[in-house]
Amino acid sequence: MSDAPDRNDARPAPGPLERGEDWLSVAVLVLLCALPVAETVGRELLGRGIPGSIPATQYLTLAATFLGAALAARQDKHLALATTGFLPQPWRQTARVLAGLATVAVTSCLLVASVQLVGVDRAYPTEAVWGIPVWVVSLVMPLAFAGIAWRVIARSSARWSGRIAAALGLLAPLLLWLLPAGSATTLAWPLAAALLLATALGMPIFAALGGGALIMVWLDASPISGVPGESFRLSTSALLPAIPLFTLAGFVLSAGDSGKRLLRLFDALVGWLPGGLAVVITLVLAFFTPLTGASGVTILALGGLLLPMLTQAGYRSRDALGLVTVSGSIGALLPPSLPVILYAFYADLPLDQLFRGGLIPGLLLIAGVAAYGALCGWRSGAPRRRFDAGELAAAAWEAKWEALLPALLLGAIFAGWVTLVEAAALTVAYALLVEAVLFRELSLTRDLPRVVRDSATLVGGFMIILGVALAFTNYLILAQLPMTVLAWVQEAIRSPTLFLLALNLFLIVVGALMDIYSAIIVVVPLLVPMGQAYGIHPVHLGVIFLANMQLGYLMPPMGENLFLAAYRFDRPLAQVYRATLPYLAILLAVVLLITYWPGLTLWMLAR
Repeated sequence: MSDAPDRNDARPAPGPLERGEDWLSVAVLVLLCALPVAETVGRELLGRGIPGSIPATQYLTLAATFLGAALAARQDKHLALATTGFLPQPWRQTARVLAGLATVAVTSCLLVASVQLVGVDRAYPTEAVWGIPVWVVSLVMPLAFAGIAWRVIARSSARWSGRIAAALGLLAPLLLWLLPAGSATTLAWPLAAALLLATALGMPIFAALGGGALIMVWLDASPISGVPGESFRLSTSALLPAIPLFTLAGFVLSAGDSGKRLLRLFDALVGWLPGGLAVVITLVLAFFTPLTGASGVTILALGGLLLPMLTQAGYRSRDALGLVTVSGSIGALLPPSLPVILYAFYADLPLDQLFRGGLIPGLLLIAGVAAYGALCGWRSGAPRRRFDAGELAAAAWEAKWEALLPALLLGAIFAGWVTLVEAAALTVAYALLVEAVLFRELSLTRDLPRVVRDSATLVGGFMIILGVALAFTNYLILAQLPMTVLAWVQEAIRSPTLFLLALNLFLIVVGALMDIYSAIIVVVPLLVPMGQAYGIHPVHLGVIFLANMQLGYLMPPMGENLFLAAYRFDRPLAQVYRATLPYLAILLAVVLLITYWPGLTLWMLAR
């Protein structure tokens, strides 16, 4: 998959509408951060919080999701399979138009469905918060879907003929309405096949899952408003505000020089080892991945700094490229990883247990990559330096604010002082304090709006996937697919050992085709009952899932981070494949070790 923009795509300067959209998204995310902080401060210092702050935060998350999704469409950053890169150049434009046509068709149906949902909310009015009706809050969904459809049409082709062809998708709701009753059974499979083809041609993942959910709703003769209804329900859940807030904190940290300070600290700590620079860079990238909430962001933000450092130190270009690509893809098991938080929520697991269970496996994955990188450095004759205690002390003092962040964050959560959402908001405030006040590397007026907008774009791009994925999953559950699959698997595979091997293969494929957030929502309801049936500890199952998802990001031919690395470093995709293969083999060996040695996960649960 890829969300990288086209390097040759010249965009006009934003107009008044786009600037207003930018500032509105900034205001929503700032308010989303400010409310939990004010709630925490008021509760601790004044003995009372802000009435309605919790539901207000949840509804602001809904607004952030759909405003961000519209921004992602404007910048062509919705996640999609990058399979068009394998097509001959003359065919790519045709594929883009066809994918645009399908995307507009699905999005226009979701637009109609969300308008129906707003109509239901108006017919049965209820208050959201502070006297604001629910229908006013839910109005953001049809507005966002309309903006997405318009932008997909505009970006589908440089020619008017291509744009008109993509705009034909706007007729999809009318065509479905005109079809005779009972046609759903006949047309469902052809529509599903068309959806799969469009996805292969580059249709965004949210449209693919949304289209699948719409087909199942149509087969069930249920109101299509149920699809955006599930998006509304997910976006207003108690946990979800933590995702945009942690992501914003990671963007703020990466916008300043936190990466350089951590690089100096880790270099002073382990840089004296043979191949020590590889170990340093692995640790820096693995540290940042759980903070940014997306491994691709780590590669894009820090890769340009770290790759030249390796090559200048004498590392072979292939080894350096592989190390940075792979190191930016690990760390998802470490706190405060958003995938761990989301998995714990959907698998109904205690968050502290999943973090503790994932600690040793996560460190093993990092150690495997760092060890091979160090070996490459030693073989290439990369220079070493002596250990300097004074430099270590100075580097630790300079990076103390960043190094303390995970400990402060987890300590506050597990001590019960703050909720997860409040901790995420306090992390944003902490990051702003470090970057804008203590080090003055980030201007609140010049830089912060850009950072918040970029964060909102990423958040909207993957959180809209979560919403439609939830609708898709719910209809799978209503169709009793998890129980059917479980019965088939138990009949075909009797041994827990063989089941774990099949599970690894399945999850690697899923990780290569689907982002980790939507995979959690779609796959976990199928996976959890299977794990119970084979007697696998639920925390061990969660660690297996997350470790395999990391591996899927690097799995040729369609692992998302392979495409992002090719884009960021301007390298041919085949070169990125070759560079990552040795690291991929090491990660696969560690994942199998984690899978078949449950004590690595469960030992920490007994502490």
